Amino acid sequence: MSEAQNNTPTTRPDAATPDSQTTPLPGSGVKPAAKQIEPGEAHVLVVEDNVPNFVLIARMLAFMGVQRCEWKTSGWQVVQFADTLPRVDLILMDIRLPYEDGYQALQKVRAHPRLRDTIVCAVTAEASEDQLRKAKKAGFNGFLGKPLDADRFPSQIRRLLSGEEVWEWK
Repeated sequence: MSEAQNNTPTTRPDAATPDSQTTPLPGSGVKPAAKQIEPGEAHVLVVEDNVPNFVLIARMLAFMGVQRCEWKTSGWQVVQFADTLPRVDLILMDIRLPYEDGYQALQKVRAHPRLRDTIVCAVTAEASEDQLRKAKKAGFNGFLGKPLDADRFPSQIRRLLSGEEVWEWK
């Protein structure tokens, strides 16, 4: 039967709540909406080699309710480390890291079956329009320039956790 003849809907309403969005049927080619992850439920991995920068990020995450924050100081073996964690919802990845930079680490994250769909946001002091474009092309889900803005950071993280890409460097 051709698609034109098939009257089967590609989505179905969620029976639990009449006003909710539709849920794609398997095989329909329609991606489900990104799941909103609340900060208090999020598992965040920060890949940052500078201790004061990590402490700042960890404190800002804690202030917004993130209780599960892990730290890796280089891109080297980041996949092996992340794979030991029960879950990783968001990776905040510095670009300039010892041993393997953020781009090399991202390639390995995207190649790993369990981690390939993890939200990965570049965080860098080398923030510019060129670097932002390079990060997009590499497959990051977002880009935050340092110094991080403590007033905007909670909103940026919430947006990332909701599946929205965040590209801000100024």
